[in-house]
Amino acid sequence: MGKPTGFIEFLREVEAEISPSDRIRNWDEFHIPMPEEKLRQQGARCMDCGTPFCHTGTLISGMASGCPINNLIPEWNDLVYRGLWREALDRLHKTNNFPEFTGRVCPAPCEGSCVLGIHNPPVTIKSIEHSIIDKGWEEGWIVPEPPTKRTGKKVAVVGSGPAGLCAAAQLNKAGHWVTVLERADRPGGLLMYGIPNMKLEKERVVMRRLKVLEQEGVEFKCNVEVGKDLPAEALLKDFDAVVLCTGATKPRDLPIQGRDLKGIHFAMDFLTANTQAVLDQHEGNDFISAAGQDVVIIGGGDTGTDCVGTSMRHGCKSVTQLEILPIPPETRASDNPWPEWPKIYRMDYGQEEAAAKFGADPRAYLTTATKFEGDEQGNVTAIHTVQVQWEKNEQGQFALKHVPGTEKVQPAQLVLLAMGFLGPEEPLIDALGLERDPRSNIKAEYGKYNTSIPGVFAAGDCRRGQSLVVWAFNEGRGAARECDLYLMGSTDLP
Repeated sequence: MGKPTGFIEFLREVEAEISPSDRIRNWDEFHIPMPEEKLRQQGARCMDCGTPFCHTGTLISGMASGCPINNLIPEWNDLVYRGLWREALDRLHKTNNFPEFTGRVCPAPCEGSCVLGIHNPPVTIKSIEHSIIDKGWEEGWIVPEPPTKRTGKKVAVVGSGPAGLCAAAQLNKAGHWVTVLERADRPGGLLMYGIPNMKLEKERVVMRRLKVLEQEGVEFKCNVEVGKDLPAEALLKDFDAVVLCTGATKPRDLPIQGRDLKGIHFAMDFLTANTQAVLDQHEGNDFISAAGQDVVIIGGGDTGTDCVGTSMRHGCKSVTQLEILPIPPETRASDNPWPEWPKIYRMDYGQEEAAAKFGADPRAYLTTATKFEGDEQGNVTAIHTVQVQWEKNEQGQFALKHVPGTEKVQPAQLVLLAMGFLGPEEPLIDALGLERDPRSNIKAEYGKYNTSIPGVFAAGDCRRGQSLVVWAFNEGRGAARECDLYLMGSTDLP
């Protein structure tokens, strides 16, 4: 806890941000650090709640409630309140390998289950978390810590996203020689190319941590696609164990009339090429530009929001985001009680930027696309939409119905499909002959992570399906523990 009466004395405050109109001029992060005095006050709001749900990390109604990596939140809130920043950093690193990532991109299920949040605004846990780690970097407290002894065992980690990096960091800490195989030209996976630079800076934040991992002994091999550049069987031959963290990168498509028109792209193709262009300073990059375009984004999740923010920085003519679900309520609904994740109306950074320029939230709720229209050259020029409603069918399941008379046609020269993912890509799974679960993910029991092949483990989205970055951290750390146990017969990893 923080100060016993802190939650009464201090109101919730969050970091200030550069105005939406100004920040869309560049690709930099736009949060303004909170003064230390304010941070200590926010830490003081952590109350003596008795049972801190913020770090339970459970699933309720299919959503995370509390922190999936069980961060010791009340402890480091108290330490920040008392000005003990180094001790707060040590507590944070006990459960979290990379707080600078989660502190920026995690949706903070911890705040959704904060006990104070039952009747008052919750503690600003996310702001405090990344302030602790940022101070650690500023003070030079974070230095390479290679293991003192090596086991001689070699482990391959396939994929360098959140799960892969956590697995690699933990296995290296246990003394194994770890090689991370990444098919992209830079390591980081989703953290590098799936999240735009203004949300998570690549050079200053991501690469900084990757360099420390390298200095600790982790080897990164990029431009290596297992099954193509490296035979899948070589994994089993050349390494003592393998941890698969390939993600769930197979995008959901929209097979409606006109889908083959030029100008219709998957969201990740758009975001990846753009980040590559930003990192290479737009030299010789062939990226998809939204400049001067009427942009329609199909999908209302985080990826859709990133497409909105990216389109705004390109200088789009207009932007619309289609959301098939109804608009959420302003406050928790009766069927969404604490400590569930609060399904309430929010405007994320992308919507704020679009609203500042075009005058309104760009999301069109309860709306779906029915057809794409194009010109004689095969370029998309318009999108046909219709409003929908959800009704229960004879089986008692909610089904989608079009609302007659709500059809609409609007201009669109760029359409981005951000409707989620169907599971991991298949070539590597097929090459290894791994069993799959009914959802096409790699079959591996949660908590054990062992696949149908001895010595091969799976973690993160390729095992559980598309999920939060903190679940990837949870699984990467867990798979490392089980892999270490397999290799050594015992393990000290948490």
